[in-house]
Amino acid sequence: MNISFTKKQEEYISEQEASREYQNNSDVIRDALRLHGIYREKVIQDLRKEIELGWNGPDSSMTLDELIEAKKTKSR
Repeated sequence: MNISFTKKQEEYISEQEASREYQNNSDVIRDALRLHGIYREKVIQDLRKEIELGWNGPDSSMTLDELIEAKKTKSR
């Protein structure tokens, strides 16, 4: 397997290894992939929860564009 990293990513990986929290670069990458899996599963669960709330909730008088704009404003 051949993986390419940006200079910034390489520096981050080296910094993590130098911190002695990891034994080598491979440990840093394995931990990053593990955390990515956890994060991805959480995002999917949150989306499913939101879809279920919307599906089971009351009908809205707002248009789709109004809903999107309201969500953008709320998250700022």
